[in-house]
Amino acid sequence: MDVELRQLRCLVAIVEEGTFTDAAVVLGVSQAAVSRTLASLERALGVRLLRRTSREVAPTAAGLRVVAQARRVLGGVEDLVREATSGHSTLRIGYAWSAVGRHTPVFQRRWARTHPDTELRLIRVNSATAGLAEGACDLSVVRNPLDDRRFDGAIVGLERRLCALSAQDPLAAHRSLRLADLSERTLLIDRRTGTTTPELWPPGSRPATEETGDIDDWLTVISSGRGVGMTAESTARQYTRPGIVYRPVRDAEPIAVRLTWWRDDPHPATQAAVELLTALYRGD
Repeated sequence: MDVELRQLRCLVAIVEEGTFTDAAVVLGVSQAAVSRTLASLERALGVRLLRRTSREVAPTAAGLRVVAQARRVLGGVEDLVREATSGHSTLRIGYAWSAVGRHTPVFQRRWARTHPDTELRLIRVNSATAGLAEGACDLSVVRNPLDDRRFDGAIVGLERRLCALSAQDPLAAHRSLRLADLSERTLLIDRRTGTTTPELWPPGSRPATEETGDIDDWLTVISSGRGVGMTAESTARQYTRPGIVYRPVRDAEPIAVRLTWWRDDPHPATQAAVELLTALYRGD
């Protein structure tokens, strides 16, 4: 059974215009073509879709259901065409946990001022590529290198590594911590998008681990005092929560912030985004 978009457009036009004649005018075809198209759709579906009288055309019960679905299908096609033909008037940047921390609002404002013809959208996708592989974005902010030759990227800045812990934890009284302070704790990790694993600690002093699903799950467990987390400082900027404190870990190496894109299909605004974010992280 093959159903074509032109058949669905024809059915919707008849219902919306009320007559075959008016539908033909809207579609730019003859009345006979409208009748033939509707008939072919009814044959393809095996149901009668419209009742015709001398005064009106009305959908059958099946017709009402098909018209509702047809409108959704046609709307989806319009969205698809708009997305594909809008060129590069929109730049979608994905991120998994936090965008670019304290630089996020400045980045948005400067981008709007310097690139008024390219709308910037930030999209949160909890995946290893922050939505890039899924097609949800044009660029993505990641804090782990992607071992995939399909993607290219650039480091735009470095962020301190912070420990997230319950405000009731005795370590919360410290202004800063060391890795050794955490070796006896349970480390909460997200293996898909997290930035820290037990390998950050020397062998023999690595903490026990517990996996969490996403940032909300991670924060909820930390607030309970059941474990601690290690994350980039941007997380602390974006996810303040009562009962949780963030402390810098003095001897933990910083986290590289990368902007990543499809190697064979970069967005035209990629270099501009890299340059602006690099300048922000440098403090320019």
